[in-house]
Amino acid sequence: MSSQGLGDKPTLVFDTTVLNHFALADRLDVLASMVIGRPCATTPVVLDELRSGVQQHPALSSALELDWMQVIALDQPAELQCFAVWVRRIGAGARDMGEATVFAAADIHGGIAITDDRDATRVGRAHGLSVHGTIWLLAGGCGAGKLTEIDAGAIIDALRQTGHRLPCTGTEFPAFARRYGLL
Repeated sequence: MSSQGLGDKPTLVFDTTVLNHFALADRLDVLASMVIGRPCATTPVVLDELRSGVQQHPALSSALELDWMQVIALDQPAELQCFAVWVRRIGAGARDMGEATVFAAADIHGGIAITDDRDATRVGRAHGLSVHGTIWLLAGGCGAGKLTEIDAGAIIDALRQTGHRLPCTGTEFPAFARRYGLL
């Protein structure tokens, strides 16, 4: 799979956390509208992580059926080697496998890893990987005119109600995003 397409925009490679919370908040439609026109992907490990939660949280099944999401298998030798490198960097715990596959897919295909795991983000950025999260996506949606700052704040509050740990509340979003140069 080539990461370049649709105007040569890098593929956004999604981790479990982002997809999980948008699904639980029933806001995958908003996520889709923010990334329309960009290639998006995830990995089989991320899909398995989501699938394992469907019995307890049936809303997660909607994240398994996204027609705009490609799946990067990581089954070629170079991809497997890259995955092994990211496992060494991030860790080999059960909760680390999704991030390791996402980072390997983004790394080898020149994409952008999308995760809200702060520790994994630090590791990825320390190794030169482009890593961003939900706040970056929402700020981008505002910048592209797809969301207002108030809409983005409402999404943040809805995500936080699902237990999503984000660095700001919806009310704090505009100031937070400006402080970090996102708006």
